[in-house]
Amino acid sequence: MLWLGVDVGGTFTDLVLFDPAAGTLRMLKTPSTPRKQSEGVLAGIGRLGVQPSAFQRMVHGTTVATNTALERNGARLAVLITTGHRDVLVVGRGNRTAMYDIKAPPPRPLVARSHIIEVRERLRVDGSVLTPLDTAQVEEIAERLAAEGVEAVAICFLHAYANPDHERRCAALIAKRMADTIVTTSAEVLPEFREYERFSTTALNAYVAPRMRRYLGDLRTELSAAGVSAPLSIMTSNGGSLPAPRVEAMPVLSMLSGPAAGVIAAAHIGSVCGCPDLITCDMGGTSSDVCLVRGGQYGLTTEGRVGSFPVKIRQIDINSIGIGGGSIAALGSGGYLTVGPRSAGALPGPCCYGRGGLEPTITDANVLLGRLGVARRLGGEITLDRGAARDAVAGLAAQVGLSPVSMAEGILRIAAAALAAAIKEVSVMRGIDPRDFALFSFGGAGPMHAAAVADELGMRRVVVPPLPGNFSALGLLIADVRRDFVRTRVSDAAQTSIEDVRAALRELIGSGAAELDRAGFAPDRRSFATSLDMRYAGQSFELSVPVAAEVRGMAEIERAFEDVYAARYGARPGRPVEIVSYRVAAWGLVDKPHLPPIDPSGRALKSAVLGTRAVVFSGGELPVTVFCRDRLPTGVAVKGPTLIEEEGTTTVLPPGWVGELSPFGCLVLRRS
Repeated sequence: MLWLGVDVGGTFTDLVLFDPAAGTLRMLKTPSTPRKQSEGVLAGIGRLGVQPSAFQRMVHGTTVATNTALERNGARLAVLITTGHRDVLVVGRGNRTAMYDIKAPPPRPLVARSHIIEVRERLRVDGSVLTPLDTAQVEEIAERLAAEGVEAVAICFLHAYANPDHERRCAALIAKRMADTIVTTSAEVLPEFREYERFSTTALNAYVAPRMRRYLGDLRTELSAAGVSAPLSIMTSNGGSLPAPRVEAMPVLSMLSGPAAGVIAAAHIGSVCGCPDLITCDMGGTSSDVCLVRGGQYGLTTEGRVGSFPVKIRQIDINSIGIGGGSIAALGSGGYLTVGPRSAGALPGPCCYGRGGLEPTITDANVLLGRLGVARRLGGEITLDRGAARDAVAGLAAQVGLSPVSMAEGILRIAAAALAAAIKEVSVMRGIDPRDFALFSFGGAGPMHAAAVADELGMRRVVVPPLPGNFSALGLLIADVRRDFVRTRVSDAAQTSIEDVRAALRELIGSGAAELDRAGFAPDRRSFATSLDMRYAGQSFELSVPVAAEVRGMAEIERAFEDVYAARYGARPGRPVEIVSYRVAAWGLVDKPHLPPIDPSGRALKSAVLGTRAVVFSGGELPVTVFCRDRLPTGVAVKGPTLIEEEGTTTVLPPGWVGELSPFGCLVLRRS
């Protein structure tokens, strides 16, 4: 039986096929089909040439939820809200979008104010009822929304995290009258305090849910028609996966689906090959994602955003920017060169694809400079045209009086600087020196730019893992099933009993165990991680503090918080400490693919040579040896300048860098 990981990106759909019996991995890239992602998925499965009935597991990374939010083409949405709080979603936090522009317009709300409807009900902060729910009014609202053709309803009542009864009763009344409408409650999506973030996350979940339900429903139908009987799981933003029906109801969990899978794979492979401290750099066709991994552990955050919308769902702390192989280079309003965030995408794609692209991209610059060869078809389908790349870059260069080669190198330097800036945000700006880490580079475009990015940051080591072009798809097969549970109960730590803390954590563990039991995980295939969100009295935001489920005493909890706080901010204010929320991560542990061992027989440096090619470095054209990564011997140093090609990507070693294939199959680059 076979395991299949499918990651849909903005430019390519990546597939990784693992055969547990034979211990073999296969990879495949096929152009994405943005108008209907399932077409690219089915096309890729067809190209694998295996019996669909042979699939035992299938895990999918998708951008449908994210794209729906960014493109503003989600459901016709209505939000029901507590009387007197209609403008929470409109006002938000009141922050300016442009710090020094007093006339800058605020972000457009997800739902029009006319579709934010006040409901007569009110709970106190402790969850007790101040004003009972007006059920007659809710029934009238349901009649009105049904007549208006509303497709999704988000129910966001004040303090529902403390008592979900009003939201649940309201949802039942709405669902009874509007059977085909998706109804979402804030107590189900995010049972935490902070009304704006909770309401926004709930509204976003409802907004994208109908499209996600259609996509996953159609995909499962098409897979079944093609003979695929394996259950479909979806990668979620917190580093785990969930069954597709669960994500249909909670699509907000999948907002960082693909990028999360890459971090999971990097943490796993990095720990296996003795490189637990790393900064991931996943550069694809449309965007790049960076994340800091220390000691094999990645950070989590509840302060994520999709566009201008806060998403308080727990997610891997990934910094994303609009720089990828398809990013368009152009002159800004001041006559300066910009690269991204506009992208040529899959269609028409870069000019060198020959599919109608008219503006130069990062890929065109790489082709012009000889760093990306044209002999091999990209993704097995796309023939690259170096003449078209040169013409596109030359047109832009002529506008500023540069040669095409100088313009192409300028495009790549700007891309490297942008990637370095993104890495500084997750390292330098948090008091962490990136030079203490290895740059773990993957994605179709990542290994081409890794050394240049490392030079920008002073980093001395780069790791390019096996299957870098399809690495996120590999991560889909590595990820365990994960569900996060949270409850907000604000209390002074000094006034909180250790029995209450243990009871709250046990309750959440019980919820996690019940869900894993329904998913079919035996007790020995489960794992739980418990933590508390804590702060000093008077502070507005919290830090996550890992604690044992049966923690011994409150003094131990307070010491753990003070240590976490001091590590982050370098001080211990000595003020009273508060516990804000209780968290449990419930893991369903799955078997993981293992990387096939490197067979040293038949591998020699001479046999790995594919030929030579003229490549431009620092304005000069040099004859460069091109190697095949699949034939490189382990432990043999290859000096730059050189290129190492493989299916899905090319690794560029500039002058001053040395590369070596490790016994684990990772390509390790070092500055000489």
